[in-house]
Amino acid sequence: MEIKPEDVKRLREKTGVGMMDCKKALTEANGDFEEAQAILRKKGIAVAAKRADRIASEGLIYAYIHGGGRIGVLIEVNCETDFVARTEKFQDLAKNLAMQVAASKPRWVTPEDAPADAIARERDILIEQAKNEGKPQDIAEKMVEGRMKKFYTEYCLVNQPYIRDEAITVQDVINDFAGQVGEKVAVRRFVRYALGEEI
Repeated sequence: MEIKPEDVKRLREKTGVGMMDCKKALTEANGDFEEAQAILRKKGIAVAAKRADRIASEGLIYAYIHGGGRIGVLIEVNCETDFVARTEKFQDLAKNLAMQVAASKPRWVTPEDAPADAIARERDILIEQAKNEGKPQDIAEKMVEGRMKKFYTEYCLVNQPYIRDEAITVQDVINDFAGQVGEKVAVRRFVRYALGEEI
């Protein structure tokens, strides 16, 4: 089957994947655009996993203002190439992640970003709570592990349930996008301002 150049171009624009890979996927899918996207996605997830150690220094800083100027978010989302960074899909991803920060108030990007003193303080509080419930030390410490997962789910962006689909996490959304474009994609940092906060 002959693959039209305009179809290859359209698939590249939609996915951000290279022209040759788009042509191969369309050929494999017998010209079926949706199937070609699915093929690229499956291949891309594997590629993204291999690229986990690569440096993602391109990307953008996205500014989002919510609630008539009452909440503002700046977020830096990185990828490997400026081609991907300039796509509408990448900008949509950045916007959705900024909306997540505005709505869910995370403190850190990942659990590894949480300061050691904040983690130690939370552990101490949880152990005391468990002891107050009459649990012995060893049981209290096991209970704390489960409760720390809840802590990370609440305060670490990538662990939070995604606001548009709570069945998946923000990390799932990032991984899915990375799989589609075949590049490492990551949130580097964010800042959230709320009007009147800490006054």
